[in-house]
Amino acid sequence: MTVMQADFHPAVAGWFHARFGAPTEVQTRAWDHTTLRRHALIAAPTGSGKTLAAFLSAINELVLQGLSEGLADEVHVLYVSPLKALSNDIRKNLQEPLAGIRNGLIEMGLPDVGIRDAVRTGDTPAAERERMRRTPPHILVTTPESLYILLTSDSGRAMLKSVKSVIVDELHAVAGSKRGAHLMLTLERLEALTARPPVRIGLSATVKPLDAMARFLLGQRDEPVAIIDAGHIRERDLALEVPRAPLAAVMANEVWGEMYDRLAELIRQHRTTLIFVNQRRIAERCARHLAERLGEEHVTAHHGSLAREHRLKAEQRLKAGELKALVATSSLELGIDIGEIDLVCQLGSPRAVNAFLQRVGRAGHAIGAIPKGRLFPLSLDDLLECAALLDAVQRGELDRIRTPEKPLDVLAQQIVAETACREWPLQALFDALRRAEPYRALTLSEFEQLVQMLAEGYTTRR
Repeated sequence: MTVMQADFHPAVAGWFHARFGAPTEVQTRAWDHTTLRRHALIAAPTGSGKTLAAFLSAINELVLQGLSEGLADEVHVLYVSPLKALSNDIRKNLQEPLAGIRNGLIEMGLPDVGIRDAVRTGDTPAAERERMRRTPPHILVTTPESLYILLTSDSGRAMLKSVKSVIVDELHAVAGSKRGAHLMLTLERLEALTARPPVRIGLSATVKPLDAMARFLLGQRDEPVAIIDAGHIRERDLALEVPRAPLAAVMANEVWGEMYDRLAELIRQHRTTLIFVNQRRIAERCARHLAERLGEEHVTAHHGSLAREHRLKAEQRLKAGELKALVATSSLELGIDIGEIDLVCQLGSPRAVNAFLQRVGRAGHAIGAIPKGRLFPLSLDDLLECAALLDAVQRGELDRIRTPEKPLDVLAQQIVAETACREWPLQALFDALRRAEPYRALTLSEFEQLVQMLAEGYTTRR
């Protein structure tokens, strides 16, 4: 008997086998824990099936509950993504399994349990938000900032108090910044709201050290968290592209021209190419020069300063195969669904091994595919960095992620937000918020001083 036959409803297992055949190793190992409602950190490269590794157990729970007692109008599963675009992609990608499982239930003569899902981000129209308030979805897809805002309103808190599972995607992308500390405090506030602590599932690229990332996910709790590490050492097709002319401190115009010619040649050899650059102005310049060589209809730029409509159109055109190449900043580094990418090129040093692996992982996204990447150094310093980076990748080295230590500005914001919603004894609020891993070293004295400053104001008088 397979793990799916043993742990999943036949309609769920049937859809999965019809769509994918056998589960990946990551999925099998993850389901050993998530089907038992255990906390888990799933660390795996892009294209390993880790999204379904996290989601399918939660969907299975909804199916079983719906068949046994019906599903109440309340949120059961909360999915948190660092990007609005990624949230929208996840919701789209949920439609296939939900529809397939629905059809499987009907074919078995069972009722449709009616699992609903919805996205709540800053782009969600007011009418859709009102619809969510009246009839909450069973699966809510959101961002850290929108989750924080939901927890500041009575209607949002009423909707979230029933959450049983929390899935945090791209955990590595927020762990090293104050945004990650903010999210962990938000999850502690959510847990204080729920009748029973939700199970936490984190999805991450493989980073170092993974045990620290697991602690970051779970916080200060005496509960085990399973680490499913698929490893980051995999077959990759990587190479350094060095111009014929010698590199110097600044790249000469003729060397830029040679690089654009080589990029155009590589683009012609592949169906779709994603080109990463480190600055928005270089993205625009590179897209313009490549358009001159390949045609404006085949190349465009993608970065945060462009209008949302332009970015969405560029993503859709690339996914549909209408674009040959897209020049992007880190705006496309995370797992937004842009279809199958054959080649990733990086102009200039990406500065970090983790970022490079994340970017190259956009090529060969499908399970079993081989990522293909090319590094183009833009200066002599870049050449040294890129050579060292490729050597680190070959040796399996990773950058170490360092989480921020008790950022008090973030804590102050969360204290104000939480106490505006309900009254707390000072010690109880301290105990609740200190469970967030970035605040493990926070003292009661520091907390009291911060609360006093918030209550009485801050003066510069000595």
